[in-house]
Formats: sequence, C-alpha cells, structure tokens
Amino acid sequence: MPIHDWTRVPAGLFHDFHQSWSIRIKDALNAGRLPKGVAALVEQRSGPFEADVLAVGGVAVRQQPAARIVRRTDKTAYSERANRVVVRHHLGRIIALIEIVSSGNKDSRRALRHFVDKTVAFLSEGVHVLIVDLFPPTSRDPFGMHKLIWDEFAEEDFTFPQGKDRILASYESGPEIAAYVEPVTVGDPLPDMPLFLWNGIHVPTPLELTYQAAWDASPEDMRLTVETGVMPEDEAE
Repeated sequence: MPIHDWTRVPAGLFHDFHQSWSIRIKDALNAGRLPKGVAALVEQRSGPFEADVLAVGGVAVRQQPAARIVRRTDKTAYSERANRVVVRHHLGRIIALIEIVSSGNKDSRRALRHFVDKTVAFLSEGVHVLIVDLFPPTSRDPFGMHKLIWDEFAEEDFTFPQGKDRILASYESGPEIAAYVEPVTVGDPLPDMPLFLWNGIHVPTPLELTYQAAWDASPEDMRLTVETGVMPEDEAE
C-alpha cells in the first residue's frame, strides 16, 4: 500500500483516517508485540490550552461575538483533537508514545512550536517517541519535523534525500537521545519502525499493515477523494 498524498483533501478526512489508523496501531501492538505488563492505549491529545467551561461565570457568554471580519482554521482544531498511541507500563507510567502528525500541527508557528516542545518534553522526561509525518515540509519546517525536534538536542544539518519529502523518526530517550530516521514520499510503502520501550529494547511498529487496514475500512467516497483529489458531488434527490 503506497503512501497517499493527504495534502489534497480536507483536514477532516485525514483526521478520520488518523483516528482509525491509531486504533489499528494500538490493536496490533497489543496483539502479542508488546511484552507482558506493557500496554498500548489510544488517548486524545491535550490542546495547548484547556478551557474550564464549568468555571465560567460573571458576564461570560457563549454567543459568537460580532465582528466585521472573522477567520477560522479547522486544521488546528483537528490536530488538537487527534489521537496519539500511548504505551504504559502496568497501565500507569508512560514509557513511549506514537504521534501521527496532522496538517494542523504545521499550520501555524504556534501549533508547530507546541508540537515540537511537547515532543522534546516527553523525550527529556525519559519517554520514547515515534513520529509519523506524512505531510511535506512547509515554510515553517523547511527541513521537516525531525530537524526541528533534533535541533533541540544537537543542531546538525539535515536535508531530505532526493525524491523524499516525508519523514518517520523514532527517538530513543535516555542519557543520550538517539534518532532513527526514515525519509519517505508519496507512493512509497511504509517501513516498520522501531518503538523503544526501554533503552536498547524496541518492538517493530507495523505501520504498513495498520495503514492498509485503516485504508480498507475507509468509506469508498473517501478513498476515491484521496486518490483523485476531487470531492464527490452531492447529488440532489
């Protein structure tokens, strides 16, 4: 199953696929790939800000304010609601996680900085991280998501090999941070990537197998839209 070009469809379609894919990754890891006492769970990311609606009082209102110009972005909203696969030891301490990058993670400097900072924080706290980025670089990450993350630990030159513009990166936390990087592009099969559980110990993450399963379970109209870049017409009854 080749990697599809998710840049030509609305963010909501990739969000749906993202959610389905993350569950299949979780299921595959729990089906005998993880050692006893280690479990993969699907959890929702927390956005950069958590609103406590129960504490709202005084003159606060829910009505949309009036303004001459209003702008919204749905990409960031989808990315903040996206699942991540979290690997816990005895259902408690987080030892590893898998992040599937959404277009909204790169949609603004703020969103990109938040994603990078969270990843760096996890690695600094001893949590191993696998990043799956099926979106090409933007002006905000011209050398890809991996370089932004890696620069926080060791600034090094990085350029994509010719013909590659997406990236998979597995980070092993510890006294020394290690990165295992696989550049890919649209049309490539997805390689299995190592997911570290402890220093020197990893399990292969079946990205291709689970991507295929999520794709096969996607609605036909959605698959056609991804393959052609054309939304189906809403036929009048």
